[in-house]
Amino acid sequence: MQIYLPIAEVSVNAFLLLGLGGLVGILSGMFGVGGGFLMTPLLFFIGIPPAVAVATEANQIVASSFSGALAHFKRRTVDFKMGLVLMLGGLLGAALGVLLFNYLKSLGQVDLLVRLCYVVFLGIIGGLMFIESLNAILKSRNPGGVKKRRERNLVHSLPFKVRFRTSGLYISAIPPFVVGVFVGILSAIMGVGGGFIMVPAMIYIIGMPTKVVVGTSLFQIIFVTAFTTILHATTNYTVDMVLAVLLLVGGVIGAQVGTQLGTRLKAEQLRILLAFMVLTVCGKLALDLLLQPAELYSLSVAQGP
Repeated sequence: MQIYLPIAEVSVNAFLLLGLGGLVGILSGMFGVGGGFLMTPLLFFIGIPPAVAVATEANQIVASSFSGALAHFKRRTVDFKMGLVLMLGGLLGAALGVLLFNYLKSLGQVDLLVRLCYVVFLGIIGGLMFIESLNAILKSRNPGGVKKRRERNLVHSLPFKVRFRTSGLYISAIPPFVVGVFVGILSAIMGVGGGFIMVPAMIYIIGMPTKVVVGTSLFQIIFVTAFTTILHATTNYTVDMVLAVLLLVGGVIGAQVGTQLGTRLKAEQLRILLAFMVLTVCGKLALDLLLQPAELYSLSVAQGP
């Protein structure tokens, strides 16, 4: 069933959009990511303009993240205090990101920026996650190895320490806040919840246990992406509500399915699956930029009047 999307100015199959929303919802529930790192490029691939895809996908992430977070809340695997610190940083970062997005949009360079950001960040994060997860799986098969005691690092030496009881941590609130700011900027520019960066940062930088990371990540994503959507809707007018509703319905259903699937896999298996998907999407975007450029650029010397 073909429907017309007024803001995007394209016609798309409604069942295709529902299916994409459901797929991303499953990823949200399984991995604790908003799913935008996959959905936004998929929207590019079916003809949705990048500016519309970024603004609208942030709206869909709110629903799928809320659905996934609710399931984790029932299991008591959400660190609300840590989520609050991440959220405050994320709100600041989102505001800064929308300002940058609007500026580049006025210059006509926002589409190229969005695509390049995806290739760079997905490639780096996906590669690091894949290597680390593979090492973790190999170590788990060799239980005779000596476990190294976690050393104190910069996170433990900074001021403004806070006790995060659910995570079992007593660390400075500065690193989580900075991570939140960075992810908030990416949320505004790339139309993502930022979970593909937030989850590794929470595990490897902050030192949170994996069982708490997923629910806490989804909790902060709800508020940061909702704020991002409001800013885009009121300043850019690029939120397509028809597109958002279809993605939202599929995302809510998929998140519940993904949460159930996530409980059946080990943490290392979840991370390596996520890394594989991140690298796959990165490769597709890179090929599109190199082999099928959407626009041709040329350099010329401006002539006087």
